[in-house]
Amino acid sequence: MTLCAAVQMDPMDGINIGGDSSFALMLKALERGYTLYHYDVRGLTWEAGRLTTRAHPVLDVKREAGAHYRFGDPVTIDLGRDVDVVLMRQDPPFDLGYLTGTWLLERIRGETLVVNDPVSVRNAPEKVFVLDFPQFMPPTMVTRDLDAVKDFQARYGAVVVKPLHGNGGKAVFRIDADGSNLGALVELFGQVWPEPFMVQQFLPSVSKGDKRIVLVDGEVAGAINRKPGEGEFRSNLAVGGYAEAAELTPREQEICAALGPQLKERGLIFVGIDVIGGEWLTEINVTSPTGIVAIDRFNNSDTAGMIWDAIERRIA
Repeated sequence: MTLCAAVQMDPMDGINIGGDSSFALMLKALERGYTLYHYDVRGLTWEAGRLTTRAHPVLDVKREAGAHYRFGDPVTIDLGRDVDVVLMRQDPPFDLGYLTGTWLLERIRGETLVVNDPVSVRNAPEKVFVLDFPQFMPPTMVTRDLDAVKDFQARYGAVVVKPLHGNGGKAVFRIDADGSNLGALVELFGQVWPEPFMVQQFLPSVSKGDKRIVLVDGEVAGAINRKPGEGEFRSNLAVGGYAEAAELTPREQEICAALGPQLKERGLIFVGIDVIGGEWLTEINVTSPTGIVAIDRFNNSDTAGMIWDAIERRIA
Protein backbone atom coordinates (compact mmCIF):
# COMPACT_ATOMS: atom_id res chain seq x y z
CA MET A 1 0.00 0.00 0.00
CA THR A 2 1.20 3.50 -0.84
CA LEU A 3 0.27 6.10 1.75
CA CYS A 4 0.38 9.87 2.01
CA ALA A 5 1.19 10.89 5.58
CA ALA A 6 1.49 14.23 7.37
CA VAL A 7 3.60 14.34 10.53
CA GLN A 8 2.64 16.96 13.12
CA MET A 9 5.79 17.33 15.19
CA ASP A 10 8.39 19.65 16.62
CA PRO A 11 10.94 21.37 14.33
CA MET A 12 13.33 18.94 12.64
CA ASP A 13 16.43 20.95 13.55
CA GLY A 14 16.19 20.07 17.23
CA ILE A 15 15.49 16.35 17.17
CA ASN A 16 17.88 13.61 18.30
CA ILE A 17 18.35 11.60 15.12
CA GLY A 18 19.96 8.76 17.05
CA GLY A 19 16.95 8.06 19.24
CA ASP A 20 13.89 9.99 18.10
CA SER A 21 10.90 7.73 17.41
CA SER A 22 9.21 10.21 15.05
CA PHE A 23 12.40 10.34 12.96
CA ALA A 24 12.47 6.53 12.85
CA LEU A 25 8.87 6.52 11.60
CA MET A 26 9.77 9.03 8.89
CA LEU A 27 12.77 6.96 7.79
CA LYS A 28 10.57 3.88 7.46
CA ALA A 29 7.85 5.80 5.61
CA LEU A 30 10.23 7.05 2.92
CA GLU A 31 11.85 3.62 2.71
CA ARG A 32 8.41 2.24 1.84
CA GLY A 33 7.84 4.91 -0.79
CA TYR A 34 5.18 6.86 1.12
CA THR A 35 4.59 10.55 0.40
CA LEU A 36 5.46 12.51 3.53
CA TYR A 37 4.78 16.02 4.86
CA HIS A 38 6.02 17.77 7.98
CA TYR A 39 4.09 20.55 9.70
CA ASP A 40 3.88 22.42 13.01
CA VAL A 41 0.67 22.22 15.05
CA ARG A 42 0.65 26.02 15.20
CA GLY A 43 -0.04 26.08 11.46
CA LEU A 44 -3.43 24.36 11.70
CA THR A 45 -6.17 26.49 10.12
CA TRP A 46 -9.90 25.73 10.08
CA GLU A 47 -12.29 27.56 7.76
CA ALA A 48 -15.67 26.66 6.29
CA GLY A 49 -15.48 23.07 7.48
CA ARG A 50 -11.99 22.36 6.13
CA LEU A 51 -8.77 21.87 8.14
CA THR A 52 -5.60 22.95 6.36
CA THR A 53 -1.98 23.67 7.20
CA ARG A 54 1.18 24.90 5.58
CA ALA A 55 3.48 21.91 5.31
CA HIS A 56 6.84 20.96 3.86
CA PRO A 57 7.13 17.93 1.59
CA VAL A 58 9.79 15.68 3.11
CA LEU A 59 12.17 14.79 0.30
CA ASP A 60 14.75 12.90 2.33
CA VAL A 61 15.67 11.93 5.89
CA LYS A 62 18.86 10.17 6.96
CA ARG A 63 20.93 9.63 10.08
CA GLU A 64 23.57 12.17 9.16
CA ALA A 65 24.14 14.92 11.72
CA GLY A 66 23.62 18.38 10.26
CA ALA A 67 22.09 17.02 7.07
CA HIS A 68 19.42 14.72 8.45
CA TYR A 69 16.49 16.06 6.43
CA ARG A 70 15.65 17.82 3.19
CA PHE A 71 12.39 19.66 2.62
CA GLY A 72 10.65 20.85 -0.50
CA ASP A 73 8.98 24.24 -0.80
CA PRO A 74 6.06 24.72 1.61
CA VAL A 75 2.57 24.00 0.32
CA THR A 76 -0.93 24.23 1.74
CA ILE A 77 -2.56 20.83 2.27
CA ASP A 78 -6.08 19.87 3.28
CA LEU A 79 -5.65 17.32 6.07
CA GLY A 80 -9.04 15.77 5.35
CA ARG A 81 -8.60 15.37 1.58
CA ASP A 82 -4.91 15.33 0.71
CA VAL A 83 -3.46 12.77 3.13
CA ASP A 84 -4.35 9.27 4.35
CA VAL A 85 -2.96 9.60 7.87
CA VAL A 86 -1.79 12.29 10.29
CA LEU A 87 0.80 11.34 12.90
CA MET A 88 0.27 13.56 15.96
CA ARG A 89 3.82 13.51 17.30
CA GLN A 90 4.59 16.86 18.91
CA ASP A 91 5.99 16.63 22.43
CA PRO A 92 4.05 17.86 25.46
CA PRO A 93 3.41 20.13 27.45
CA PHE A 94 -0.15 18.91 27.53
CA ASP A 95 -1.59 22.41 27.68
CA LEU A 96 -4.41 24.33 26.00
CA GLY A 97 -2.37 24.59 22.82
CA TYR A 98 -2.02 20.81 22.75
CA LEU A 99 -5.71 20.33 23.53
CA THR A 100 -6.73 22.75 20.78
CA GLY A 101 -4.72 20.69 18.30
CA THR A 102 -6.74 17.61 19.25
CA TRP A 103 -10.03 19.51 18.91
CA LEU A 104 -9.08 20.63 15.41
CA LEU A 105 -7.82 17.22 14.28
CA GLU A 106 -11.03 15.67 15.58
CA ARG A 107 -12.80 17.56 12.75
CA ILE A 108 -11.27 15.28 10.08
CA ARG A 109 -12.55 12.05 11.65
CA GLY A 110 -14.15 9.96 8.93
CA GLU A 111 -11.85 11.42 6.28
CA THR A 112 -8.31 10.87 7.56
CA LEU A 113 -6.88 8.52 10.18
CA VAL A 114 -5.14 10.38 13.03
CA VAL A 115 -2.56 8.45 15.07
CA ASN A 116 -3.02 8.43 17.95
CA ASP A 117 -6.74 9.17 17.93
CA PRO A 118 -7.04 12.80 19.12
CA VAL A 119 -10.15 12.20 21.25
CA SER A 120 -8.47 9.33 23.07
CA VAL A 121 -5.23 11.27 23.52
CA ARG A 122 -7.16 14.17 25.01
CA ASN A 123 -9.05 11.88 27.37
CA ALA A 124 -6.09 9.69 28.33
CA PRO A 125 -3.07 11.79 29.35
CA GLU A 126 -0.23 9.61 30.62
CA LYS A 127 -0.62 9.99 34.36
CA VAL A 128 -4.44 10.14 34.30
CA PHE A 129 -5.31 7.20 32.03
CA VAL A 130 -3.19 4.97 34.26
CA LEU A 131 -5.63 5.63 37.12
CA ASP A 132 -8.06 3.29 35.33
CA PHE A 133 -5.78 0.40 36.35
CA PRO A 134 -5.23 0.84 40.11
CA GLN A 135 -4.70 -2.90 40.56
CA PHE A 136 -1.34 -2.56 38.78
CA MET A 137 -0.19 0.75 40.31
CA PRO A 138 1.93 1.52 43.38
CA PRO A 139 0.19 3.51 46.13
CA THR A 140 -0.73 6.77 44.41
CA MET A 141 -2.43 10.07 45.23
CA VAL A 142 -3.49 12.96 42.97
CA THR A 143 -4.01 16.14 44.99
CA ARG A 144 -3.07 19.75 45.72
CA ASP A 145 -3.65 19.40 49.46
CA LEU A 146 -0.57 19.50 51.72
CA ASP A 147 -2.30 17.76 54.62
CA ALA A 148 -3.32 14.91 52.32
CA VAL A 149 0.27 14.55 51.11
CA LYS A 150 1.60 14.54 54.69
CA ASP A 151 -0.87 11.81 55.61
CA PHE A 152 0.12 9.80 52.53
CA GLN A 153 3.81 10.07 53.41
CA ALA A 154 3.15 9.09 57.03
CA ARG A 155 1.67 5.86 55.71
CA TYR A 156 4.15 5.07 52.93
CA GLY A 157 7.48 6.71 53.82
CA ALA A 158 9.61 8.11 51.02
CA VAL A 159 7.55 9.45 48.12
CA VAL A 160 7.98 10.77 44.60
CA VAL A 161 6.19 13.99 43.62
CA LYS A 162 5.72 14.86 39.95
CA PRO A 163 3.59 17.12 37.74
CA LEU A 164 0.50 15.48 36.31
CA HIS A 165 1.30 16.48 32.73
CA GLY A 166 5.11 16.48 32.71
CA ASN A 167 7.33 14.38 30.49
CA GLY A 168 10.90 13.17 30.17
CA GLY A 169 11.48 12.96 33.92
CA LYS A 170 11.31 16.75 34.32
CA ALA A 171 10.38 18.18 37.75
CA VAL A 172 10.22 14.73 39.38
CA PHE A 173 11.29 14.89 43.03
CA ARG A 174 11.99 12.27 45.67
CA ILE A 175 11.18 13.22 49.26
CA ASP A 176 12.65 10.98 51.96
CA ALA A 177 10.61 9.53 54.82
CA ASP A 178 11.54 12.41 57.16
CA GLY A 179 9.50 14.75 54.94
CA SER A 180 12.15 17.47 54.74
CA ASN A 181 11.19 20.16 52.20
CA LEU A 182 7.83 18.52 51.55
CA GLY A 183 5.86 21.64 52.44
CA ALA A 184 8.05 23.88 50.31
CA LEU A 185 7.81 21.51 47.34
CA VAL A 186 4.01 21.28 47.55
CA GLU A 187 3.87 25.07 47.73
CA LEU A 188 6.08 25.33 44.65
CA PHE A 189 3.97 22.86 42.67
CA GLY A 190 0.86 24.81 43.60
CA GLN A 191 2.40 28.04 42.30
CA VAL A 192 3.79 26.62 39.03
CA TRP A 193 0.94 24.33 37.93
CA PRO A 194 -2.80 25.01 38.17
CA GLU A 195 -3.71 21.33 38.18
CA PRO A 196 -3.15 18.75 40.94
CA PHE A 197 0.10 16.81 41.06
CA MET A 198 0.85 13.13 41.55
CA VAL A 199 2.38 11.59 44.67
CA GLN A 200 3.54 7.96 44.67
CA GLN A 201 5.29 5.72 47.12
CA PHE A 202 8.99 5.64 46.26
CA LEU A 203 9.86 2.19 44.95
CA PRO A 204 13.43 1.10 45.77
CA SER A 205 13.06 -1.46 42.96
CA VAL A 206 13.51 1.44 40.51
CA SER A 207 17.23 0.69 40.89
CA LYS A 208 16.50 -2.52 38.98
CA GLY A 209 15.05 -0.49 36.16
CA ASP A 210 12.02 1.26 34.75
CA LYS A 211 10.85 -0.78 31.78
CA ARG A 212 9.44 0.93 28.69
CA ILE A 213 7.12 -1.50 26.91
CA VAL A 214 5.81 -0.48 23.48
CA LEU A 215 2.43 -1.74 22.33
CA VAL A 216 1.35 -1.43 18.70
CA ASP A 217 -2.41 -1.55 18.22
CA GLY A 218 -2.73 -3.35 21.54
CA GLU A 219 0.02 -5.94 20.97
CA VAL A 220 3.47 -5.98 22.61
CA ALA A 221 6.14 -4.92 20.12
CA GLY A 222 9.13 -4.96 22.47
CA ALA A 223 10.67 -3.50 25.61
CA ILE A 224 13.81 -1.96 27.04
CA ASN A 225 14.87 -1.64 30.66
CA ARG A 226 15.98 1.89 31.59
CA LYS A 227 18.26 2.24 34.62
CA PRO A 228 19.13 5.41 36.54
CA GLY A 229 22.51 7.01 36.02
CA GLU A 230 24.90 7.50 38.92
CA GLY A 231 23.43 9.66 41.67
CA GLU A 232 19.92 9.61 40.13
CA PHE A 233 16.68 7.82 40.90
CA ARG A 234 15.06 8.83 37.59
CA SER A 235 15.70 6.35 34.80
CA ASN A 236 14.49 8.47 31.88
CA LEU A 237 17.03 8.46 29.05
CA ALA A 238 16.56 12.23 28.77
CA VAL A 239 18.06 12.73 32.25
CA GLY A 240 21.02 10.40 32.00
CA GLY A 241 19.47 6.95 32.33
CA TYR A 242 20.74 4.11 30.18
CA ALA A 243 18.99 1.27 28.39
CA GLU A 244 19.50 -2.46 28.33
CA ALA A 245 17.74 -5.40 26.72
CA ALA A 246 14.67 -6.70 28.53
CA GLU A 247 12.13 -9.51 28.59
CA LEU A 248 8.66 -9.21 30.10
CA THR A 249 7.91 -10.64 33.53
CA PRO A 250 4.66 -12.59 34.05
CA ARG A 251 3.24 -9.56 35.86
CA GLU A 252 4.12 -7.29 32.91
CA GLN A 253 2.49 -9.74 30.51
CA GLU A 254 -0.63 -9.57 32.68
CA ILE A 255 -0.56 -5.76 32.55
CA CYS A 256 -0.22 -5.75 28.75
CA ALA A 257 -3.02 -8.28 28.36
CA ALA A 258 -5.32 -6.03 30.42
CA LEU A 259 -4.37 -2.82 28.59
CA GLY A 260 -4.14 -4.11 25.02
CA PRO A 261 -7.84 -4.41 24.14
CA GLN A 262 -8.62 -0.96 25.55
CA LEU A 263 -5.77 0.66 23.63
CA LYS A 264 -6.92 -0.94 20.38
CA GLU A 265 -10.55 0.07 20.96
CA ARG A 266 -9.53 3.69 21.66
CA GLY A 267 -7.46 4.00 18.48
CA LEU A 268 -4.20 4.28 20.45
CA ILE A 269 -1.94 2.56 17.93
CA PHE A 270 1.47 3.58 19.31
CA VAL A 271 1.69 3.46 23.12
CA GLY A 272 4.56 3.19 25.58
CA ILE A 273 3.88 2.01 29.11
CA ASP A 274 6.30 2.31 32.04
CA VAL A 275 6.63 -0.46 34.61
CA ILE A 276 8.97 -0.27 37.64
CA GLY A 277 10.65 -3.33 39.10
CA GLY A 278 8.82 -5.70 36.79
CA GLU A 279 5.48 -5.18 38.54
CA TRP A 280 4.32 -1.57 39.06
CA LEU A 281 2.60 0.33 36.23
CA THR A 282 3.31 4.07 36.53
CA GLU A 283 2.45 5.65 33.15
CA ILE A 284 0.62 4.97 29.89
CA ASN A 285 2.25 7.24 27.31
CA VAL A 286 -0.05 8.11 24.41
CA THR A 287 0.86 11.68 23.39
CA SER A 288 4.26 11.17 21.76
CA PRO A 289 5.69 7.83 22.92
CA THR A 290 9.37 7.06 22.48
CA GLY A 291 11.69 4.10 22.81
CA ILE A 292 11.37 2.26 19.52
CA VAL A 293 14.91 3.01 18.33
CA ALA A 294 16.48 1.48 21.45
CA ILE A 295 14.08 -1.47 21.36
CA ASP A 296 14.99 -2.22 17.75
CA ARG A 297 18.70 -1.87 18.50
CA PHE A 298 18.55 -4.51 21.23
CA ASN A 299 16.00 -6.83 19.62
CA ASN A 300 16.91 -6.48 15.95
CA SER A 301 13.21 -5.70 15.38
CA ASP A 302 11.36 -3.21 13.19
CA THR A 303 8.88 -1.43 15.44
CA ALA A 304 8.43 1.49 13.04
CA GLY A 305 7.45 -1.04 10.39
CA MET A 306 4.97 -2.64 12.80
CA ILE A 307 3.38 0.76 13.42
CA TRP A 308 3.02 1.49 9.72
CA ASP A 309 1.60 -2.02 9.18
CA ALA A 310 -1.03 -1.31 11.85
CA ILE A 311 -1.85 2.02 10.17
CA GLU A 312 -2.23 0.31 6.79
CA ARG A 313 -4.61 -2.25 8.31
CA ARG A 314 -6.73 0.54 9.78
CA ILE A 315 -6.92 2.36 6.44
CA ALA A 316 -7.48 -0.68 4.18
